[in-house]
Amino acid sequence: MTVLGEDFFHRDALDVAPQLLGKMLVTNIGGEEKRVRITETEVYRGVEDTACHAHKGRTRRTELLFGESGIIYVYLCYGMHWLMNIITGEKDQPQGVLIRAAQGYEGPARLTKYLGVTGELNGASIVGNPIVRIEDDGGQYRYICKKRVGIGYADKADRDRLWRFCLCDGK
Repeated sequence: MTVLGEDFFHRDALDVAPQLLGKMLVTNIGGEEKRVRITETEVYRGVEDTACHAHKGRTRRTELLFGESGIIYVYLCYGMHWLMNIITGEKDQPQGVLIRAAQGYEGPARLTKYLGVTGELNGASIVGNPIVRIEDDGGQYRYICKKRVGIGYADKADRDRLWRFCLCDGK
């Protein structure tokens, strides 16, 4: 297994998101290691993307999106579900990838709950982190592109973007 490094995340979210499919997301929280295979990711890209938190500019909440690639952006959805994103690309060009699902854990809230991911990881690096990392076992996977979900507030053009990447069954 190879642990993904900073170079992997220092690329456009549209390149990173499909390449995360099939990788192993590993957490070691409270002394218990949990490993899941990523099956679905979703891209949020730029201030022009009305589905992206950065759309309304820099705020205390969105500052991480404008920062360095490889940083974990965790936020509370509906006041009760933690969702985990990884910042990608260049500094000051806000973009990131939401980890939407893994084998056995459909939906980003179910996934983070199983893994024990909370807001305590917000702002941590996923590179060289003993608590959370992503590993590559070298597998090659097929995927399909779909519309993003849960973004009814966004403009129609942004709702229609095929920026959700889903692992196909098998390799």
